[in-house]
Amino acid sequence: MFLALGAGAANALPQATSKAASAADPAQVFQHGEAALRANKLVEAEHDFRQVLQLDPESGAAYANLGVVYMRRKEWNRALAMLEKAEKRMPQVAGIRLNIGLAYYRQNEFLKAIPPFESVVRDQPDALQPRYLLGQCYFFAERWADATAMLSPLWEQESGNLPYLYVLSNAANRAGKKDLDERATAQLMKLGNDSPEYHLFVGKYHLNREEYDLAIEKFEAAAKANPTLAFVHFYLGMAHLEKQEYTAARDEFVKDLTVEPDLALDYEELGEVYWQMQDDASAEKNYREAVRRDPKRVNSRVGLAKIYQRQQKYSAALAEADAAVKMDPERTDAHYVRGQLLLRLGRKEEAKKELAAAGGSEKARKKQSEIPSPELLSAPE
Repeated sequence: MFLALGAGAANALPQATSKAASAADPAQVFQHGEAALRANKLVEAEHDFRQVLQLDPESGAAYANLGVVYMRRKEWNRALAMLEKAEKRMPQVAGIRLNIGLAYYRQNEFLKAIPPFESVVRDQPDALQPRYLLGQCYFFAERWADATAMLSPLWEQESGNLPYLYVLSNAANRAGKKDLDERATAQLMKLGNDSPEYHLFVGKYHLNREEYDLAIEKFEAAAKANPTLAFVHFYLGMAHLEKQEYTAARDEFVKDLTVEPDLALDYEELGEVYWQMQDDASAEKNYREAVRRDPKRVNSRVGLAKIYQRQQKYSAALAEADAAVKMDPERTDAHYVRGQLLLRLGRKEEAKKELAAAGGSEKARKKQSEIPSPELLSAPE
């Protein structure tokens, strides 16, 4: 849930004073926009908050609520631009910083989400949502001790929540907190009660440990009990892909698209499957669809670069490799592909730098950090 600023903020707005603005009261326009936002009438709300800014260009509340409008539309760059203007004018309002964190979080930019969430937790140490979100960010950043410390105080409120228990048990295990790991695992088993959701999380546990047969067994149990369970076919596809069982992997990703038709990850993994099957046309089509739905899919950019490299379309390949490196400078495989392409194009000095950044040889895609966890991204309101 994205936090909008309400009537209290409207009351702080100055009254219109100029002749051009005399026909409109910014406080009334703000309240009308607030009502439209509550009713999810986003075009109307955007119009009203834009009008408020014409009357009062320094209205932090109007900028904040425009940010919420764009967040609901998933227009993240526009949302962040508005929220940053709001924060500059209202730095004391924790809700604005929370929304900035959420805008990054919803784009899987967890490292960028951490500072705004940390600032909210400092101001509101007992608030559940920012603490939960910050703990999740620490988890995805592999800061196991920090994740454990942030999430463990939420036990009373969240110990009936399977994703919470899964994250806490994994973080505690990797942080060496054996007692907490065992407590969370026991509660997970008790709560799961052989449910499809329980089998999904146990399967994910085995998948992360590269125990693919055990993972498939658990995912299949979950799928049998609930064929439309979100992400179960996605993870079955991931397990089969890791076993190089490409036909089975393809079929599972296609099944998952019937449950989650907008999931860019399914298209990305289908691209990988078709790449491995040397079906370049299908691989390119699916990578392109993944990028269309989520322009920040680094794996898809790398995949497209490798397709074009194999087809000797070096300039097109370099454009995709450039985009991948720009999005994630830490990706060694993107640097390696880019280095190889620069060599092909005769740009030897640049190629040496890229290959050095890649460690001199092609690296496999990141394992643990690259296994996505879309089922964990929900958080309490």
